[in-house]
Amino acid sequence: MTTAIRAVFFDFGGVISTSPFDGLREYERANGLPTDFLRQTNAINPDSNAWARFERGDITLSEFDTAFLAETRARGHAVPGRDLPPLLATRVRPGMLRVLDALSNDYLLACLTNNLPVGHGAGMSLDAGGAASVADAMARFRFVLESSKAGVRKPETAFYQLACEKAAVQPAEVVFLDDLGINLKSARALGMQTIKVTAPEIALASLQTALGRSDLLDIYSRGQRE
Repeated sequence: MTTAIRAVFFDFGGVISTSPFDGLREYERANGLPTDFLRQTNAINPDSNAWARFERGDITLSEFDTAFLAETRARGHAVPGRDLPPLLATRVRPGMLRVLDALSNDYLLACLTNNLPVGHGAGMSLDAGGAASVADAMARFRFVLESSKAGVRKPETAFYQLACEKAAVQPAEVVFLDDLGINLKSARALGMQTIKVTAPEIALASLQTALGRSDLLDIYSRGQRE
């Protein structure tokens, strides 16, 4: 018998908002770096590199600045770590806010985000209006689980276990949406249904199927036009 879904967990950047990787790519272009140089740096020793330790709140911004500079210099292009946090600003997709509203009466909604302990909270925005949109989005979740405050991060299994404990659900009762496959792998192994977000419309079509609904794509489209 299929387990009923009781909760939907969302990543923030790249799911609720535009992708934070856009800013990294713009920085690479502006500074003559190879495409995806920064993301590839963060993929080396992914559980113990400077980025991972910073997202868990294990090191300060100053320590991250020094450690990331050393890692990138070793790869042939020296990049100060302090340059990265401002690049991660994103814009909330208004259609996703409408989707959250449509789901809120029937499911527990939570945001699971890897973020940085630099005073920006769970999401960073490009301007004051964007900051208000981020706050508006966060208010729609039952809770927001932030790596920098929890001391664990995606894709660590303990992160998803903590989320399920806070939601009082079993992994099989959860659908989780994230834009990174590596984050979904651990969640799926734990028992969650997972959806990779390459484009909102494609992901929402999959979410409709998982939840037995047919209205989410239309709700998203109308929200984007508002």
